[in-house]
Amino acid sequence: MSKLQTDDFMAMKGAGYYSRATIGAKTVMDNAAGLILDALERRPPADDGSVFTMTDMGCADGGTSIDMVGRVLGDVRSRCPSRPIQMTYTDLPRNDFSQLFQIVYGLTDIQTYSDKIDNLFISGSGTSFHKQIVPSGTLDLGHSSTASHYVTEAPCVIEDHVHMVGASGEVRAAWEAKGAQDWDNMLRMRAAELKPGGLLALFNFGIDEQDRWLGHTDGVCMFDTFDALWRGLVDDGTITPDEYRNTNFPQVYRTVEQFTAPLQPGRAAHSAGLRLEHVETRVVDCPFAVDFRSHGDAARFADAYIPTLRSWSEPVFLAGLSGDRSAAERAAIVDDFYGRYRDLVARAPEGHAMDYVHCYMIMRKA
Repeated sequence: MSKLQTDDFMAMKGAGYYSRATIGAKTVMDNAAGLILDALERRPPADDGSVFTMTDMGCADGGTSIDMVGRVLGDVRSRCPSRPIQMTYTDLPRNDFSQLFQIVYGLTDIQTYSDKIDNLFISGSGTSFHKQIVPSGTLDLGHSSTASHYVTEAPCVIEDHVHMVGASGEVRAAWEAKGAQDWDNMLRMRAAELKPGGLLALFNFGIDEQDRWLGHTDGVCMFDTFDALWRGLVDDGTITPDEYRNTNFPQVYRTVEQFTAPLQPGRAAHSAGLRLEHVETRVVDCPFAVDFRSHGDAARFADAYIPTLRSWSEPVFLAGLSGDRSAAERAAIVDDFYGRYRDLVARAPEGHAMDYVHCYMIMRKA
């Protein structure tokens, strides 16, 4: 497999699909807003008339973060009435920025903050968070949720699984090394952007102290299910063995120790002034599994659950398929794949859930 760059193909599903389906990601940010507000309380920004800049990195269509961003910017406005606020949404170039701006400017049924905060300037950037996004020394608050587990490229092929959590030995080590390299670089980019005293709030998928990760908490492992169903398409001749091997999520899940390593004295991010103020892990229950426990309708659960998986995973499976196939053929194969996942859940729903396992970090530039 050639080393396909992640930003060549990766984008969350557009046209509003992502925010409608990915309720759990919104819950993560809504629940974590207090960590940012507490940090602003510990060291309130000065009301000095300068521009206050915030970024939402890996924003997708903006719907999942809109309430959190509104709360944070509302707090900033109350503390700093004289300061213009620059809100910059960032994602990869293939992101649906049209849908983002429709949501943020109130052209959908999602409630927005943009008409409630004065002297506010909203923009978008198609720059990866693996690169510097805003000029050095201009950022007051950098935020990213459920995004920076994506690495710039696959370091090698995972021959027998679709995700690094299913890898072992030298292959697992290669992915972890790539994750460490990209994470160290991301923190250095943010340290360069931040003003002295500026905040960095990163709420990322990870592996917690009980060895849990997204969709792997207590029951059926989501990534193992992805792998088994994708491998089943090889077994029945729908896809080729090469297409199976070419399907690797460009993601690395990190432990707390791996998250915090670049912030240790002597490491580049620490030398650039970045200091850790808070770190913890949390699990947010899959909202669809929670609903299922109340209504007990397996088909209804499956119909609600599969779209949230599809909203972020579909580009990976499409990218694994041969470019010799037509777009229609690739789409039909992926439809079949998610249909099989839906039928599996409808037949045997117990244990299926995409619980969100995150590491929550608040950092500040010294």
